[in-house]
Amino acid sequence: MQQKSLSFPTLVGTRPTNFRLKILSVVLTTTLVVYAASMKKHWHIRQPDTRLVQNLCNTLHCSPIIAAVLVNRELVTPEDVLKYMRPQLGQLRSPCDLKDMDTAVERIARSIATHEKILIFGDYDVDGITSATILHDFLRQAGADVSYYLPHRIKEGYSLKPEHIDRVAVPGGVSLIVTADCGSGSHAAVQRANSVGIDVVVTDHHRVNDPYPAAEAMVNPQRPDCQAGFEHLAGVGVAMALLICLRKHLRDLGHWKSSTEPNLKTLCDLVALGTIADAVPLVNENRIFVKAGLDVIRTGKSRPGITEILTACHTSHRNVDVEDVAFRIAPRLNAAGRMDHARLAAELLLTTNPQTAKQIVESLDELNVKRKQTERAILDEIQLHLSENPAELLRRSLVLSGEHWHEGVLGIVAARLATRYYKPVVLISTRSGIGKGSGRSIPEFNLHKGLTISCADQLESFGGHSMAAGLSIRPENIDKFKNTFDRSVVDMTNDLELAGKITIDRELRFGEITGPLIDEIEALKPFGNGNDEPLFMACGVQVKQNRIVGDRHRRMLLEQVDDTTGRSFSAIQFNIDPQRKPPELFDRVAFRLQWNRWNGRKEAQLLVEETDES
Repeated sequence: MQQKSLSFPTLVGTRPTNFRLKILSVVLTTTLVVYAASMKKHWHIRQPDTRLVQNLCNTLHCSPIIAAVLVNRELVTPEDVLKYMRPQLGQLRSPCDLKDMDTAVERIARSIATHEKILIFGDYDVDGITSATILHDFLRQAGADVSYYLPHRIKEGYSLKPEHIDRVAVPGGVSLIVTADCGSGSHAAVQRANSVGIDVVVTDHHRVNDPYPAAEAMVNPQRPDCQAGFEHLAGVGVAMALLICLRKHLRDLGHWKSSTEPNLKTLCDLVALGTIADAVPLVNENRIFVKAGLDVIRTGKSRPGITEILTACHTSHRNVDVEDVAFRIAPRLNAAGRMDHARLAAELLLTTNPQTAKQIVESLDELNVKRKQTERAILDEIQLHLSENPAELLRRSLVLSGEHWHEGVLGIVAARLATRYYKPVVLISTRSGIGKGSGRSIPEFNLHKGLTISCADQLESFGGHSMAAGLSIRPENIDKFKNTFDRSVVDMTNDLELAGKITIDRELRFGEITGPLIDEIEALKPFGNGNDEPLFMACGVQVKQNRIVGDRHRRMLLEQVDDTTGRSFSAIQFNIDPQRKPPELFDRVAFRLQWNRWNGRKEAQLLVEETDES
């Protein structure tokens, strides 16, 4: 049944004091308990074909647990499994069939040969920064006259605009602009560039509809008339695809006879960073790029900027994984564009001077601390608002706005809220006079499609993909947008979908957990979006010890009640309510199994994703 849309006041100047937050925490906790009870997640345990599982066990000599995990991922033949477990650059499909790729390559090659000035125009997030950086690196090695430009997130906003043509490209004598992770919606900017004799080649991966900008070429696997099959690529993956084809084209022209042909593998560290940070599906080419990039970083011979970031976050290059990139490296790089200017991160990735890299990382660390504080303040304010307006949580979506919110962190806060309440979230800042918003979604709701179908006429502009979007809106249209957006979510989802689903690979008893099993799981890495780390379930789990670590994480010692081995395991659960004590016994626990490494040692650890209790 469709819910009645509810209106609520814009959050204006209500910075919560610690006292108010403490007083209202009980109200909020009660509200969340009621909400959680009404939206209890559905636990789905996969049932792989037992014959396929046994076949993999026999042919690969692996445990039935790992065989079940593989079959769950539709890897049913030894050939499929080996290809999955050993992703190699040699397995990459040729990207030359991407729409407009030939035109883009020929135009860039011509500009290199004639020494035209090329401007790389990127985005201010990690995907855009790494996209611009690898294009700049390669073109410079190819002898091009190349520079780059990244816009200021707050002052200039997303993507190429007419003002960039007049203020940057024309005065710089630029003849060719190559966009990186943006440009698919820059109709006015491309038109302006054409009018002053500047060609534009767009490389992007965001959703786009016809008509396209009148660019010289638009390489975007998301365009409906492109059937090459690379829709999963991040912006940096599209940029890498361009370089693969450009290097071959220059080779055919004999360009490398007088210079050293670049080794594209050396750029894979940045391709891995951008791909992981943008949370695109870690499948096909993305999985290959990430594996190659992590291998480059693990050699210890990656660029100084990455080395210094790893040092700053006390992470050894030898064991760098997807989680390290997503939760340690990417946030620091993103802090530049969120709190200051993205060029600081680009300078870090481009520098060859370790001392310069160290100084930049120190600045990024300071910005990252500021980012966390700003994010926390907004999240606290929203929690206060929800405690005073608990009916908000009964809606299918959450749309909030604030007059003083910092636009640079809205996407992070929206993502946290979308995860916490399992519903699409849009947060809008109106401090600049025009509403600037960031949205995050859940897998069951295509955010870009919802905005396109129902809300486009209420927005000044928007762009993105199924899980994330950015938008601008006039403040007077926000209330109408809230209701329209909520109706869109109602129309495109159902109650069961918004309750959420936990998909379990297999029930796993504590007595079955061994070191070799964890090693087998690690052999399946890298994991990521679209290629999830195996999720297991154990029933009747007793909490022997528990303590809070950090602000919102819980360290526990867990034991299965009827496990005859009597083994207990260390466990960690992130982003919990520190005021709520766990029960002595969980009916069931959903967890991931991994090694916890420190000081050259390692121990088995359960990463608790979800719990269920009576």
